[in-house]
Amino acid sequence: MITSTQFKEGSIFTNENGQIVEVLTYQHHRKSQARAVVRVKLQNLETGAIIETTYRPEDKFKEVMVEKRPKTYMYNDGNLAHFMDNVNYEQAGLPVSKIGPLMQFLTENMEVEGLYLNDRFFNIALPANIVMTITETVRGIKGDTVSNVMKPAKVNTGLEIKVPLFVNEGDKVRVDTRTFEYLERVTEPKR
Repeated sequence: MITSTQFKEGSIFTNENGQIVEVLTYQHHRKSQARAVVRVKLQNLETGAIIETTYRPEDKFKEVMVEKRPKTYMYNDGNLAHFMDNVNYEQAGLPVSKIGPLMQFLTENMEVEGLYLNDRFFNIALPANIVMTITETVRGIKGDTVSNVMKPAKVNTGLEIKVPLFVNEGDKVRVDTRTFEYLERVTEPKR
């Protein structure tokens, strides 16, 4: 059993409705004389739906153990995204709709973690951030190096993000897979 005060990002449990959910964000909240509550943003692992709710600190839930296995993304046929298990080389498909917005980060031969619940492959997990290449953006102007002004850009998978003015086509950038936001420009070491 797990109480709401023990939540961490990534905790997976069965909620009061019997749904298997994952904690995306949580916040312990207390207003002066009122009782403390835990505000959480959850994702239903079966449907992908996002749920925002609050729990009392003493609320208890059944924790669910999820097995993670390394997989390689192979291709997308429109309806299914196909993955290969890196241990036994078996192939499995997941509905693109189930993976949802994370599809915008997947490139061929990319390593991901396959999530298994009761020995059934039900979703994938990506690292917290991924390095991507800018394929399309307006040209930066010399001198635009320190600024909080952002411009639109497309990365190699077609995902559109906002980047600082000094980022140009061909640059590699680190993108947060949870918020879809630019984190930093990645410079490759000189040889």
